[in-house]
Amino acid sequence: MRAARDFRATLIALALSAVTVGAWAKDVALLNASYDPTRELYVDFNAAFAKYWKAKTGDAVSVKQSHGGSGKQARSVIDGIDADVVTLALAYDIGEIAEKAKLLPVNWQTRLKHNASPYTSTYIFLVRKGNPKGIKNWDDLIKPGVSVVTANPKTSGGARWGYLAASNFYRPIDAAVDARYAKQFPKLNLFTIDEAFGGWTKAQKTHFADGGVFDQICLKK
Repeated sequence: MRAARDFRATLIALALSAVTVGAWAKDVALLNASYDPTRELYVDFNAAFAKYWKAKTGDAVSVKQSHGGSGKQARSVIDGIDADVVTLALAYDIGEIAEKAKLLPVNWQTRLKHNASPYTSTYIFLVRKGNPKGIKNWDDLIKPGVSVVTANPKTSGGARWGYLAASNFYRPIDAAVDARYAKQFPKLNLFTIDEAFGGWTKAQKTHFADGGVFDQICLKK
């Protein structure tokens, strides 16, 4: 009898819990202002998060995505875009939001572990299939007949990382600028992603469609 009473009590508790969750469950819409290369990442991430949050709280979460150059997105947030989450490429862009829009503490970076930089990355070159120009590292970008397509460093965090990566290839990042490095960049035959592909979205489709038209080279110093 006691086991039966305990079983009934458990069922009642579960029923009340379900009613409570249902009563308080709500629809939540969020906007994530992010930079260009994260489009596909967040399609999968948002779906996984919505499933997790639904199971945990009963709330139905939908995350809308806004993408563009990291600097451009920072400016949009400063100018008033109603973003709930901001995921950008550079600490500089987050710092601009903190200083100019006052939407987060100016010491946001030092408040987190590892100075808010929990991971490292490397630069990867995409070259035509078979690498006909023999591109292996930054030195090869000034070869005759080589053109470089990159995002605009005025608006793109990724492009700024590329500039820093190239500079560090020729010199330690804390040393005086090497004369060779200073002479290399003006020789680059440079095009932006927009000029070459009509934007990041078309570039990604060109790369991944039918197995892609590029090979990848992971750079090592």
